[in-house]
Amino acid sequence: MIRNYLIVWVSIRCNKSIVMKDLVPDLQQRREHNLYRSRKIQRGAQGAEVILDGKACLAFCSNDYLGLSHHPDVINAFKQGADDYGVGSGAAHLINGHSQAHHALEEELADFVNYPRALLFSTGYMANLGVMSALLQRGDAVLQDRLNHASLMDAGLLSGATLKRFDHKNSQQLQNKLQQTRAQEKLIASDGVFSMDGDLADIPALAAIAKQNQAWLMIDDAHGLGVLGEHGGGTLEHFSMTHKDVPVLMGTLGKAFGCFGAFVAGSEALIETLINQARSYIYTTALPSAVAEATRTSLKIIQKESWRRNRLRDLVNQFRKGAAELGLELMPSETPVQPIMLKSSQKAVQWSEALWQQGIYIPAIRPPTVPQDEARLRVSFSADHNEQHVIRLLDMLEKIPR
Repeated sequence: MIRNYLIVWVSIRCNKSIVMKDLVPDLQQRREHNLYRSRKIQRGAQGAEVILDGKACLAFCSNDYLGLSHHPDVINAFKQGADDYGVGSGAAHLINGHSQAHHALEEELADFVNYPRALLFSTGYMANLGVMSALLQRGDAVLQDRLNHASLMDAGLLSGATLKRFDHKNSQQLQNKLQQTRAQEKLIASDGVFSMDGDLADIPALAAIAKQNQAWLMIDDAHGLGVLGEHGGGTLEHFSMTHKDVPVLMGTLGKAFGCFGAFVAGSEALIETLINQARSYIYTTALPSAVAEATRTSLKIIQKESWRRNRLRDLVNQFRKGAAELGLELMPSETPVQPIMLKSSQKAVQWSEALWQQGIYIPAIRPPTVPQDEARLRVSFSADHNEQHVIRLLDMLEKIPR
């Protein structure tokens, strides 16, 4: 009887026509609203001057803030790492993919940020997912700044906890939401440097609120590490904060470090908890050991060559002064991320295209990456840039019809 039923069910399923969603109208609508995204193909390494779609151009869009992705010492460390360990790690960290290079990098990163322990993840997205899935569950609460990176938002949603968002840098609203929640476990999460605005979170205020409400505080410092602080320690060094103020620190290795991967720093108990419970750590292949070796070299350069951070500050000051003289609407940022607010997506696309025609590449940033009516050009600087590059950019901006 059951067999006959299964045969009939399979027959119906096989003969039933499957209607799939037509994706073309949605794509067309994106084009009409200036929200369509496409890729350009880069030839060669990152740098201030690159080849995109076969065209030489001056680029202001990379997160390679210190210009380390093509540093000869970093490249040589990668090559030596490949000779020593091969190309792929071959397994997850908990099988036999955790190499001496990984372990050494974790210890060096922990020393760099002055935390007891650090744990490598394959990407920042996976690190954020790992932390929240391990610390939170249904019935808990995660409170996030509205302008947090998408990976933090997704991590909060996927954790099963109740996600509560507070207005950008609104400490009083955060306090009110914490007092209203009945959740036993509470986690406050914020970017250290907001990736699309370039401004800094008020970490001292967040730390005080977290302690007052017995909540975890997690800072995603993807765009601060290596760039801010006298020694490149990021937003925590900038504000003179420690692991006692911020129990969970996430940092990426593909931006100022010029390499790939991410790490979470925290207490001994936190790191051991992540090793045992963070699914995005347990169930994925470890990043290549050669990358870890390259990152170890990059870390040494970050600590030793402070001129790279000094150059960034000089470039940002030069650009902000020139942009103010042109009457451009900038956002309050002291970091290498310097957005020009244009509001409409159409205008952002037009300005980006006008610059592209003159050999300067700055992609238009549009919703949903930023809020509605807050489209912009996200200008990002690197230690690869120089004063003449900034002058050229300002000259081209001045020529765009208002």
